[in-house]
Amino acid sequence: MSASWIDTALLQLENQINDCEQALLKFIEEKKRMSDKPMSTNKMNRQLQDNPIAIIGMANLFPQARTLRDYWENIINKVDCITEIPDTHWNVDDYYDPNPRTKEDKTYCKHGGFIPYVDFNPMEFGLPPNILEVTDVSQLLSLVVAKEAMEDAGYNTTCEFNRENVGVILGVASGKQLAMPLAARLEYPVWEKVLKSSGLSDEDTEKIIGKFKSAYVKWDENAFPGMLANVVSGRIANRLNFGGTNCVVDAACASSFAALKWRLAN
Repeated sequence: MSASWIDTALLQLENQINDCEQALLKFIEEKKRMSDKPMSTNKMNRQLQDNPIAIIGMANLFPQARTLRDYWENIINKVDCITEIPDTHWNVDDYYDPNPRTKEDKTYCKHGGFIPYVDFNPMEFGLPPNILEVTDVSQLLSLVVAKEAMEDAGYNTTCEFNRENVGVILGVASGKQLAMPLAARLEYPVWEKVLKSSGLSDEDTEKIIGKFKSAYVKWDENAFPGMLANVVSGRIANRLNFGGTNCVVDAACASSFAALKWRLAN
């Protein structure tokens, strides 16, 4: 290998390094120039300056707070709304184990925040009672709270206003209380294999599978929309006759904030 070839290669490498160095310095100067500028008002704040918003109605459904008055009183009185799991929800002993290193399918927690009972009247929202079993509770309770928020704002069912401009943007991290039993019902082939492999006859296996199925909600044409989280806002828009945008935003624990930001920005 000749010395001239090595010199040429080194020169090319030096030029490439210089080019890279210049590009990096240019990038650093540009970032510095941008950071030296006073922070401009962002798009959302500009929109809020031109079109201010107002909170004109509220409603809620929180642990130990069925109404807004309950909610504010709990805050003022510093009420701890975390309680032990009520007997109406599930048998604690089925899943509870005080050992933090508990075995599989157990938990060492038996406390939580549980919303109060709501007497839902499907006819109030024009829903046939026979679809309630295949409609997730998040859709039903959201209807109640949305209606109460509108009434709190002075827009009851007899009030005339332009519903075409009313949208529904919700933060929904999970609406799958119904999805779990529906999915569990479809696991019957697994049960069948387990039962038959355990020595049970075809007749006994069929009887046991039938009993398993009867413990879960049946699939029908209303089950699919009834279990979807993104139907929560659509159900409100449909039942309250709102014509604006309706959608849900899933940002886990920040879903409500994300929905609020989306609505303000759009």
